[in-house]
Amino acid sequence: MPTDFDPSLKPTMGMMGLHYKVPINNWLYGGVGMYAAITGDQGGLFTLGVDVGMNKKLYNNLYFDANFHFGGGGGYRYLINDGAFINPNIGFSYKQEKFNVGIQYSHVNFYTGKIKSNAVSFFIEIPSTLRFTEYQNAQKKFIASNLSDTNFWKQPVVKNVQQVRFDFFKPIGNSRKDNVNNQEPLTETLYVLGFEYQKYISSNTFLFTHVDAIYKGLRAGFMDLFFGVGYHPYQTEKIIFFTKIGIGAAGGRIAPEGGLMIYPSTGIDVKISNKLAVSSHLGYYKAIAGDLEAYTYGFGLKYYGFNGGTNNHSTFKTQGIRIGIQNQTYLNVLKTDSPMVDLQLLGVQINYDINQTFYLIGEASFAYGGKSGGYAQGMAGVGIYSPYFLNNKLRAHLEAMAGAAGGAGVDTGEGIVLRPTIGLSYKLTNALSLQSSIGKLITPFGNLKATNITIGLSFGLATLSTRK
Repeated sequence: MPTDFDPSLKPTMGMMGLHYKVPINNWLYGGVGMYAAITGDQGGLFTLGVDVGMNKKLYNNLYFDANFHFGGGGGYRYLINDGAFINPNIGFSYKQEKFNVGIQYSHVNFYTGKIKSNAVSFFIEIPSTLRFTEYQNAQKKFIASNLSDTNFWKQPVVKNVQQVRFDFFKPIGNSRKDNVNNQEPLTETLYVLGFEYQKYISSNTFLFTHVDAIYKGLRAGFMDLFFGVGYHPYQTEKIIFFTKIGIGAAGGRIAPEGGLMIYPSTGIDVKISNKLAVSSHLGYYKAIAGDLEAYTYGFGLKYYGFNGGTNNHSTFKTQGIRIGIQNQTYLNVLKTDSPMVDLQLLGVQINYDINQTFYLIGEASFAYGGKSGGYAQGMAGVGIYSPYFLNNKLRAHLEAMAGAAGGAGVDTGEGIVLRPTIGLSYKLTNALSLQSSIGKLITPFGNLKATNITIGLSFGLATLSTRK
């Protein structure tokens, strides 16, 4: 790690990554992934990117594994400049029935900046099966009957939860601001907005991952990423108590430290329907090898899904989901520390259909061009599809989204952003669509108002969802 601009920084960095990979055929795969710094005074370095790789059997359970990752993100802008980076990996994996382990030789290169380093990477993979059919079969209702034991859909229903989180961090101890603020004590309450996904592995145990970004309390740019496990010590039909323990990374706008964090919490969910619940929680937020420390409290809105199988249920609908990889261009973006720039962002967007017309949206995107490495945004919202037209190939969409964004001097004020867009999608195949849109990125508490042009590819699928 380069240290010429600040000799007090540690010359090494460790990162963790969380990836989701999908087989394309029996040797080729693709996917998306995030990285975050956890050691080496680079806390706050986060990235988002796309993967393509190959996996070929060598002998028995030993496989050759190589992949290429391209993404955007960053921490100290002096070190990463635009934010674009490449990460090729080559190595081996050893496959077991329920998990795979591996080792790779890696190269991390922020090629417009100063971070260019080789590394050794260790990984563990957990294989899973996603049961789905073509997107054109989405939003159909039916009754399952006379299913054989070998039927593709005769599997246990999987419970999952999607949650929008509002969290509040009350710093304690020796928590400090960044070097720009002379590492003054951090005493302000931090307001963060986040998204969490939970997948149940039993009736009272679940795995989760969540990401947060600040929108008040500090200049925008602080974020975190956690994954972990949760448990229900007590639950009724309407009330659910939970405990969770997460490990992950956090940073940005605070004093230099590694980034590795631990986050235990406890709380209660109150169900207002079979699909919706309001949630409240208390927790403790602590850097494992740093000074950041806070008590936390917050609330959220949870949406329950039951999908992927038919056991113990008889009435279903097919749930439509679209997953998009996007290039987002923002024109004439105001900055607080330099002239206007045109930003290039790599984004991942997930659309969750409510019916044939309306859908929910979740999105994360990171800068890779425009001398604003470290700028990131996370949004949620709602969209409207038009009916298909032009030989059933084209349809329009209108989206309204809100979220938190900041970093790299982009003038988002305290971090709240709004983005209305209108666009078109063209069906290339039953699964793939080409999408484009135009809109405005607006900061209600800042000075930013930038035109947004997006183009990307979207993959659609339909899976089973119970009508419980």
